[in-house]
Amino acid sequence: MSGYHHLGATTIGEWSGASARFTISDPDVRAGTHDFVAARLLAKRETPDGVAWLEAGWAETGWGGGRQRLYTYDSASATWRFHDAIRLSPGDEVWIDLRVTPSGSWQAWAWWDSAWHLLTETGVPIGPTGRMEQYVEIYHDNSATPMHVPHAEVDYARVRSGEADFPWTPDTAPSTTGEGDAGYCVEWQARYTFWSAGTC
Repeated sequence: MSGYHHLGATTIGEWSGASARFTISDPDVRAGTHDFVAARLLAKRETPDGVAWLEAGWAETGWGGGRQRLYTYDSASATWRFHDAIRLSPGDEVWIDLRVTPSGSWQAWAWWDSAWHLLTETGVPIGPTGRMEQYVEIYHDNSATPMHVPHAEVDYARVRSGEADFPWTPDTAPSTTGEGDAGYCVEWQARYTFWSAGTC
């Protein structure tokens, strides 16, 4: 059960952004550990120095006080940033949007309380387009005890080309660990636009 489990989909082609609505669940993350559950979008590119990426979503971490929090993470800072001005509770819905700016930087936004909030802007070298991911990511820190993860829902997942949005289509491929690996499953209501992931 230890290690990473990625449940969701990633694009084969490259896009200039992605968005989705996430419903917050309440996983049983052990306090005082490096365990976490994160439901997020991610934009990435392979570079000569490794993978450059920006991700944004919600997470519950073993070091984060036992609650669900909005977060961003990018390969340049290699730091979790929590955005606690927006307070989340199980059952809440939040929209996440990743997009590239005309200058080439990447931004992460959250729609909350009838307004868009800029979470972060970064100059990680993704370029004007990148591959997009939508995953529920689960990490166990050397634990043989399964972590119960009520299904985290992802709805209306879309990718962007220029200013136009499109549903996630067969251009995407499901995670290879998303079919029951280690007791976790993806349920596709409509590949790859409406789905959920968590304990089977």
